[in-house]
Amino acid sequence: MILKHTQLENYLKKLKQNHPSIVLVGGCFDILHFGHVKFFEKAKEGNDILIVLLENDQRVKKLKGENRPIFREMERAFVLSQIRFVDLVVLLPDNMKDTDYSSLVEMIRPNVIAITEHDLNQQKKEVQAKKIGANIKIIPHVETYSTSELAKLLGID
Repeated sequence: MILKHTQLENYLKKLKQNHPSIVLVGGCFDILHFGHVKFFEKAKEGNDILIVLLENDQRVKKLKGENRPIFREMERAFVLSQIRFVDLVVLLPDNMKDTDYSSLVEMIRPNVIAITEHDLNQQKKEVQAKKIGANIKIIPHVETYSTSELAKLLGID
């Protein structure tokens, strides 16, 4: 399922009644690859629901460079929604600030926030997790091409 962030609050009320354990992840997921799918699998282990917060095209361009994203937001969201480990994809708004992101995490109140080892935002996510009583689950990095490496190999970046 794919929802805009503005649709999330009502959906969460129903979701939490039936599924007590929620894990939250976020990212760009531009060229989906083996490492992403393994990350989702490991993140969901032991949890009922996996929610993916998906960065919008403007943010991906800012983070990854002028030639990115390769796939537009709705294309990325659709592909993510088809992965059996992913239960919900949430489209993030343009110009989202750290405080907006923290508010969204507080609204979702996941039991777990999953990150990859060496996540550049680990400290921020640890603070968010502590604030809502969630655990941080660090997923080991999978040895495979990253999205940026794949883009270079394809001559896109």
